[in-house]
Amino acid sequence: MGFYEEAEGIRRSDLWVINKTPMHFLYHMNHREGKDTKALAFGIAAHMAILDVKQFTDSYLVFSDDIDRRTKAGREIFYNIMQRAAETGKTVITEEDFDTINEMRRAVALDPLANSLLEGKHEQEYYWVDDLTGEHCKCKVDCVTEYQGKPYIVDYKTTDSCEDGAFERAARKYGYQFQAGMYCEGLFQNTFVEHGFAFVAQEKKPPYASRVYICDSEWIRRGYDKFRELIGVYHYCKVSGDWYGYEGPEGVPAELVED
Repeated sequence: MGFYEEAEGIRRSDLWVINKTPMHFLYHMNHREGKDTKALAFGIAAHMAILDVKQFTDSYLVFSDDIDRRTKAGREIFYNIMQRAAETGKTVITEEDFDTINEMRRAVALDPLANSLLEGKHEQEYYWVDDLTGEHCKCKVDCVTEYQGKPYIVDYKTTDSCEDGAFERAARKYGYQFQAGMYCEGLFQNTFVEHGFAFVAQEKKPPYASRVYICDSEWIRRGYDKFRELIGVYHYCKVSGDWYGYEGPEGVPAELVED
């Protein structure tokens, strides 16, 4: 585990869970180990390949998809691969996923705007103390660059589809607007410079099309408002010890709404 993971501060992926309820957030924080899904692992690998291909090739150990772990010989081969991974500190990845991610990397390089936006300082870490709540916050930014003469934060996302409306739905589901607001606040607190925000989204299936989304200032402002809401809830729960569920603070019953 690296310094960023262990450093003090709430990060956006954890804070977003409190948007459901603080009860869900508390459970999430107490049961984080071993929760990486296959989709999440693929996304992490793709991020690394897009941002630093050398780090990607150095960090992963590829094994053939043809290994049949139902057989004694196949299990032995796989055991030896896992043993080697443990000794070298590498993560295992299937040959199919490895090839797919490399194809994605080559495809995004052919998108002039996406490629230029991703050329900057990669995986920059920022730490700050929120002025209003005193809570420690942190973020790790995929890329900090310049676009049309203005500093920008650029976030790379893998997605099922970049067609009209699809990524926007994913943004609502996974809190990408909140992420933009929180990250822009984090960089401002560190640099005293206002940054724009852009997403480079890329499909996970051939032909691995990508699309750039430049966020306007009003969209980012609403994301900042969501950050203010969630960091406020987080602070209240820490101070009060009331990690409430759907009922609301101190168990206030929900009201029935008639159509």
